[in-house]
Amino acid sequence: MILQALVQHYEDLVSRGDIEQPGWGLSKISYAICLDDRGQPVQVLSLKTEQMRGKKAVLSPVELRLPAAVKRTIGIRSNFLWDNSSYLLGLDSKGNARRSLDCFSACRRLHQNLLSRLSSPAARALSAFFERWNPSESEGLQSLTDDWEDLISGANITFYYEGKFVHEEPEIRSAWQMYYDGAEEGIPSTCLITGQKAVPQAVHPAIKGVQGAQSSGAALVSFNAPAFCSYGKEQNNNAPVSKYAAFAYTAALNHLLADREHVFRVGDTTVVCWAVGGEPAFQTAFGGFVYGNETPYSENELRDMLAALSKGEPVSFDNALLNPERPFYILGLAPNAARLSVRFFFCNTFGSILENVQRHYDRLEIIRPGFERSATLSPWRLLNETVNQNSRDKSPSPGMAGAVVLSILTDTPYPATLLNGVTLRIRAEHEVSWGRAAIIKAYYLKNRHPDVPEEVLTVSLNPESTNIPYTLGRLFSVLEAIQSAANPGINATIKDKYFNSASATPSRVFPTLVNLAQKHLRRLEGGSKIFYEKQITKLSGALGTCYPDHLSLPEQGSFQLGYYHQTQERYTKKEEK
Repeated sequence: MILQALVQHYEDLVSRGDIEQPGWGLSKISYAICLDDRGQPVQVLSLKTEQMRGKKAVLSPVELRLPAAVKRTIGIRSNFLWDNSSYLLGLDSKGNARRSLDCFSACRRLHQNLLSRLSSPAARALSAFFERWNPSESEGLQSLTDDWEDLISGANITFYYEGKFVHEEPEIRSAWQMYYDGAEEGIPSTCLITGQKAVPQAVHPAIKGVQGAQSSGAALVSFNAPAFCSYGKEQNNNAPVSKYAAFAYTAALNHLLADREHVFRVGDTTVVCWAVGGEPAFQTAFGGFVYGNETPYSENELRDMLAALSKGEPVSFDNALLNPERPFYILGLAPNAARLSVRFFFCNTFGSILENVQRHYDRLEIIRPGFERSATLSPWRLLNETVNQNSRDKSPSPGMAGAVVLSILTDTPYPATLLNGVTLRIRAEHEVSWGRAAIIKAYYLKNRHPDVPEEVLTVSLNPESTNIPYTLGRLFSVLEAIQSAANPGINATIKDKYFNSASATPSRVFPTLVNLAQKHLRRLEGGSKIFYEKQITKLSGALGTCYPDHLSLPEQGSFQLGYYHQTQERYTKKEEK
């Protein structure tokens, strides 16, 4: 299903003119060697351009559409018209001169084979270069550039002739296409993707751009051990995929991963998405609705669009009409050595996916602090609430991240690891933040539990609730407020010392805290003292004469929500005043 959807996306992109035909692909090139009519290098051009990486400008290679890259393992295989210095020049900075010469020999054979019968000036110049070039006589080329060490350290190089890249010459392009289309040897089998008879592709092209995976590329489909093989077949012949289908799905996936504006991160998972038809407006809208990416619209406008699409109503977005009935795919990939793991793959109509997202955001809705400008908690912010922000590695658990995203998109129960992560952070930091309170509320609205009744899962304070843990949380917030009012500027409150024990074993802690509050009340005067005394009396009356000995984990969630609601109520009153 994944490969079929990617092949369909490739064909959509071809019909839109957004991607090249089979045999071509984007490659990152750093330098171009300019040739004269005799094939002699006359100049070395640096093709690097200044690009922003975060807040820093760096020189990066340019992407060119060139003959498709070959798949390398430990063997020697050359690309056509471009490669690194080991193949094009027989030189490298690794000290392995013998291998570099073997690489150059393979590259020379390929180019002489394809260029020998061509008559264009560019083809003759390039053919002459490979005929005359001697790696041991590189001083002349070295004098043409100030970046020699970088050039022979693995940077990709191509060729330039008479003000044009050689791959732009029609005769050379035609020769490569004929070679690529005809280079099939083997026994035809039924392709598992297209259903057509064709020779299987033994090694599929590499996938590049997945965070944490090898920069040279990783495999999505791979057989690398005898235990994975059967009936004497080797490599990907165990799951026959034609050359066209292998190229199509990898080209489509590499195209998606190269579009950085529409690539999303969730923990160690790289997420790409696409709609049938290939319109990029669906990807942009999804990023704005779900991940809070920048769009031409305000947050309120996005919220209205999300509500309309989730109800099945088409919406105009960035000069395109978003049809909620359009099939939409979401794929999450994670690194796994030289291969890729599929964290999740999900397909549904665009409107149905956004309807699930809308329900998730409705569950997360809770009163937020005045300083918080964002009205929604995006998935990456949600997952950050489970991470220690003072640690060196601030990545959430990979398994939990994938499970949370999948539960949002499919409107299924949240994983227990999400609640555990939030609970651990609250216990460690004694802080019930907006995000953590929202997660607790959403978790128990979706994952129902009898110890967390609906009356405590409200957007703001529910003063009518009689739930004991919720009321205890409210009382703890009031006791903390009394301490702060009696000791202005205090550095540490009862929350820093007693929050965990108060939420787990109330009977051991609350008598001490209430007695302490009476001492603090003696320092207060007038209406402030009367106000707090009334609050203590009201909440104590709701609790009865004794406190529970122990609160379960769900009941501690009610306690934390009560504390958060009461605290935000106090701050809201101050802001109104």
